[in-house]
Amino acid sequence: MDKVRRILVYVCKERAAPQRAQFVQSITALFSDGGEDEVEVNCSLEKNQFILYRGDKGRGIPLKRPAFCPIKHLSATEAAAIPLDVQQRGIDVGVAILLQTANQRVLLTRRSKELRIFPNVWVPPGGHVEPDETLLDAGLRELEEETGLKLKPEEVSPKILGLWESVYPPMLSRGLPQRHHIVIYMLLHSSLSHLQLQACLSPSPAEVSACLWADSRLVGAVVSSVDGEDAEVCLDDLPSSISVSQVSTEGALTDSTLPLTVLVSRAPVSGPDVERVSTGTKYALELWLRSLETPVL
Repeated sequence: MDKVRRILVYVCKERAAPQRAQFVQSITALFSDGGEDEVEVNCSLEKNQFILYRGDKGRGIPLKRPAFCPIKHLSATEAAAIPLDVQQRGIDVGVAILLQTANQRVLLTRRSKELRIFPNVWVPPGGHVEPDETLLDAGLRELEEETGLKLKPEEVSPKILGLWESVYPPMLSRGLPQRHHIVIYMLLHSSLSHLQLQACLSPSPAEVSACLWADSRLVGAVVSSVDGEDAEVCLDDLPSSISVSQVSTEGALTDSTLPLTVLVSRAPVSGPDVERVSTGTKYALELWLRSLETPVL
């Protein structure tokens, strides 16, 4: 039997045995009764299988896809045109960490422009789950590998904010799907401020080209810039530029600024991609803002 090299998505419906999800299958649609783009599910990681099953309304974890999800709009002809090796990949599993500081900021990183998937796009630290890892272990490993921040499992109280169905390229107008993921957005609380954590940052330049600590006002502006819509962006009297740390090719950090317009840019329908906050990250940040409004019992 081949050694498991990737953790893949499995789906379980009506108490049947879990079945490996197909690359051209929309997981959100599978659990939707009326074609909705957001559903509630439950999940578990068992024997290197990430299993999704229907969640009780109001008690599950939100799973969302964008309205322009390529898998949602894929025709039979387009599906058949996807190379066989891609179709046979299945759906991968990733974990992204929303690290909340003691003064309620979250860490965002800009992916290196050399990366093949979503280059130069702002996301939380994260990556693939490896065999025999827990979701938390995977998130903490990726956090350390990408940013140098080392947190111990006993130091954090993890909470899954939501799941995102991510496809690359993100729109059919930009090409046929090459990758299909379910991304688990996990919230971790740190007892340190962003300035204390900033002093410990040591990003990997192969993966990260810049970092920033976003407060709720900046996050509010970012999530108001909904990809695929033309609604006005709520800038909330924010400054025109935002403080960021640029990462050199040697990994050194340099104080810099970034125009606010970059962080509220929308995903383009055609042409080259632009520096922006990813659509899935906007969804996760929206869930984070809601968590700040939820009273602690």
